[in-house]
Amino acid sequence: QVHVRESGGGLVQAGGSLRLSCVGSGRTYHMGWFRQASGKEREFLAGISASGGQTSYADSVKGRFTISRDNAKNSVSLQMDSAQPDDTAVYSCAASKVTWTSYQHLYDYWGQGIQVTVSS
Repeated sequence: QVHVRESGGGLVQAGGSLRLSCVGSGRTYHMGWFRQASGKEREFLAGISASGGQTSYADSVKGRFTISRDNAKNSVSLQMDSAQPDDTAVYSCAASKVTWTSYQHLYDYWGQGIQVTVSS
């Protein structure tokens, strides 16, 4: 059983930056970040392989968000830059044994999520 927990959410102004962290990732799981805005489906944002050597991004955040991991600290981070009001959502991290891409059904363990609000 893997327990992951997000932190670092909150309120940020448009154009600002925020860094989200997810602890409990372990060293053998690939990790992904997702978000779900009110009234919308959950969407994939970014993923990183267990070694940290490979990443994937959704087109909507490519160039603005950066995923990274520190296996020594058992954590994965999502750096959000140039935040936009449309980035307002509940952000979740998830762990998978088989993927770091957008296939949500292949992620086995999910955090509870954390609110990020971008004010205009």
